[in-house]
Amino acid sequence: MKALNQILERARRDPRRIVLCEGQDERVLQAAVKAAEDGIARILLVGNWATMAEGARELGVSLSGVELIDPVDSPLTETLAEALFTLRKKKGMTREQAQAAIREPLCFANMLVREGHADGSVAGAVHTTADVVRTAIQLLGLAPGSKLVSSFFLMMLCKPFHNLKGGMIFSDCGLVIDPDAEQLAHIAMAAADSARALLNEEPRVAMLSFSTSGSAQHGNVEKVVQAARSVKARRPGLAIDEDVQLDAAIVAEIAARKLPDSQVRGNANVLIFPDLEAGNIGYKLAERIGGAEAIGPLLQGLAKPANDLSRGCSVEDIYHVIAVTTVQAQTLSAATDA
Repeated sequence: MKALNQILERARRDPRRIVLCEGQDERVLQAAVKAAEDGIARILLVGNWATMAEGARELGVSLSGVELIDPVDSPLTETLAEALFTLRKKKGMTREQAQAAIREPLCFANMLVREGHADGSVAGAVHTTADVVRTAIQLLGLAPGSKLVSSFFLMMLCKPFHNLKGGMIFSDCGLVIDPDAEQLAHIAMAAADSARALLNEEPRVAMLSFSTSGSAQHGNVEKVVQAARSVKARRPGLAIDEDVQLDAAIVAEIAARKLPDSQVRGNANVLIFPDLEAGNIGYKLAERIGGAEAIGPLLQGLAKPANDLSRGCSVEDIYHVIAVTTVQAQTLSAATDA
């Protein structure tokens, strides 16, 4: 079964409450209805009730399977406003400011997740990445042991012409511009966790560089090596290669020649890019020239699932991110119950 189909099937087996706060956008409306109809999530749609209802009528879709919540008159609004005030008062927020802020759909949606009324959120079709990430960090906070929020793309290689088959994690391609060695280590560990959760297989991590096993000497190479060694010290059971060029990371024959002591052996399913410039270029090359399907940017390192969308996203993109968010919520729940 294709990696994406596996994610969709896992989502259907145990759908979670996923909140979307951009119901004025027709793509979000269509994706919300499709997700609810297909059973990959229990959808909460936050926004102006009349606007969402009118949008559904114009599109000819039924919102019968979607729960609509208007922050202006929801019975949860006052409770969530008080929770927001309690959370942010040390940062200078007044009760009056909290009452005003909670009526903004993005804030309301994240507070629904924080207070347990929803299991994850998806936004970004209308809001900027900066707004989505900032709100998630402020209201959901970082996961235990996490030092930063980073992003990844779930890359699907399922077409007949792909030499590699299945899913891969590319990180960080959308958020942390120039990570230092410590930040790069945290990105790698978070990406390994994302691979385990979403690909349903053990992560095999390649720390990408223009050097393989010290073949070049440069500060940029040293950063990658330091990050990899930091990960090895914290996750001794994790398969990870230090500075490794892309070909040695994904082609077994080249890995055998260039890196005979490789733990990944040219079979990486997690590619860690040294900086955002390389990551952004890399995922777009794989998508536009290599024909991979890119799902994301997805967020990692948060206490609860919250994912970003590209403002150029399609209905299908949103639908897939809803499914991923459901699986992330399942994984968090299983870890909490363990």
